[in-house]
Amino acid sequence: MDSNTLYYSLDLVSGSGLTLSSEQKAALQTSLVILKRNNKFNRVLFWGKILGIKGDYFIAQGVSEDEMTDKNSLYSFNCVDWHLLPPATEAMLAEVSAAAKGRFVGDPSHEYEHTEIRRQGEGDEAVEEEVMIKVKEEKRLASTVHTIDKEVSVVPRGAFIKSPHGLVQTNRSFEGLSSLEAGKLSYFLHFTEPQKLKKKSILEMADLNRSIDFLDPLSEDIPKGSWSLQFERGSTVCVIRSMLWLGLTSFHVPMTPQHGYIYMGDGLKNLDLPFML
Repeated sequence: MDSNTLYYSLDLVSGSGLTLSSEQKAALQTSLVILKRNNKFNRVLFWGKILGIKGDYFIAQGVSEDEMTDKNSLYSFNCVDWHLLPPATEAMLAEVSAAAKGRFVGDPSHEYEHTEIRRQGEGDEAVEEEVMIKVKEEKRLASTVHTIDKEVSVVPRGAFIKSPHGLVQTNRSFEGLSSLEAGKLSYFLHFTEPQKLKKKSILEMADLNRSIDFLDPLSEDIPKGSWSLQFERGSTVCVIRSMLWLGLTSFHVPMTPQHGYIYMGDGLKNLDLPFML
């Protein structure tokens, strides 16, 4: 959610129990402005909070020219001092997936250890060796933020526009979805590189507007039922919750450009979802 409308946005998702203390809100209101100026970001978003055993991680994202790809994630313990997270790579994601288990500790220098048996050599001379893999929690935090953004970040249709040069930017003419449209998952999109759009036939692509229909809709997600859409506050706010990453809540106020999403949870994926439906 945009740092400029932080108080208002947090109030809209408070029905899910997602809230911050008055001290944390006040600290964020000032520190995110300083963060934006010092790093010369176009926008700063408050991404959410990942709960740890010893301490919680507050996450913010700085956006540069391209809204989708030019993002830098930062974390803080006190909502004042921010530290840059390393960019997530495929190798990092594989390491974290193998080694990191259980809840976050709350210490970026904490090391997760995992032993792997690797085969060295060929044929009769092959020898099996035990290899110790160590992964710091800072890398796990970067990987988790990247994965949640990739799998469950949500925006309403038309909120962002893609230029002929491939640049994704905020659509300044976006005035919000109607109440009827906001009640359908097909009008909400994954804000990440599309996977299913490339597989559609020419006939299916005929009715799409290339400037705004460049993302995958939530209605095509598998399994069905991985999203919960509800209207709250007398049907004035549309709230979407992810069942895959419990704690991810997206909101949109129909007929206004107000929208955003926030994650507040333990950073663990709900792998039991298929058995819950």
